[in-house]
Amino acid sequence: MAKITWTHTDEAPALASKAFLPVLKAFTKETGIEIDLADISLSGRILANFPEKLTEAQKIPDYLTLLGEMTQAPDAIIVKLPNISASIPQLQSAIKELREKGYDIPEYPEDPKTPEEKALQKRFSAVLGSAVNPVLREGNSDRRASASVKAFAQKFPHKMMKPWPASGSKTRVSHMNDKDFYGYETSLTMGKAGDVRIEFVDRSGKVKVLKEKISLLAGEVIDSTHMDVAALRAFYADQIEAAQKDGVLLSLHLKATMMKISDPIMFGHCVSVYYQDALD
Repeated sequence: MAKITWTHTDEAPALASKAFLPVLKAFTKETGIEIDLADISLSGRILANFPEKLTEAQKIPDYLTLLGEMTQAPDAIIVKLPNISASIPQLQSAIKELREKGYDIPEYPEDPKTPEEKALQKRFSAVLGSAVNPVLREGNSDRRASASVKAFAQKFPHKMMKPWPASGSKTRVSHMNDKDFYGYETSLTMGKAGDVRIEFVDRSGKVKVLKEKISLLAGEVIDSTHMDVAALRAFYADQIEAAQKDGVLLSLHLKATMMKISDPIMFGHCVSVYYQDALD
């Protein structure tokens, strides 16, 4: 029997599934196609990663690992709905709700002091950010719009779509031109298998090991980058001034890979530049 694995996620996609999935099952019921549900929601990921103190009735399989194994099969069909890139506040909110419902899940140690707390924080990192996408994109992932949909949109554009900027729109997209992640990116192809580690060196030269060991294969590509904070803040200041001058809405879009680390920091710098007069 052919099988489709449908992912259960959070928020609007979960609501859409409640409405659409029964319809899909009704259409496929007589075709010999089976539809399975895999829970990769934030709460599902938490429960799968912390089963130690759960009852047998509360435990759920680690669906993300199972889906990762499925991507290696040529006949696997996985319908992956949009999933949240969980932030720490979202994680803490989910933990609170689960604990209130009787699930014995440990609290997230935001500022770990002991080795046990540091190990616990590391385990929670598997739930934060875009934990799902790197696993499911291991397979043959097709994210393109079908040719018919694209052709229809080109032939019958939405009524709000007008020539730009001839229509008078002041909308534009600005980005850093140097000293950013793109500008500083470097990569290396491993000549042979080996281990690397990630270190943070502060201004005084003190070294803090962020990740002790990452094993790499021969021929594997390792990539690293960094950003100049002074250049980032200068860029923010210039764009805020330009938006005020032209009378346009200022919108900030941050999309660094695995956003759980970089984006909150870059967002914080934007807020502090925007409110610099008040903060000073």
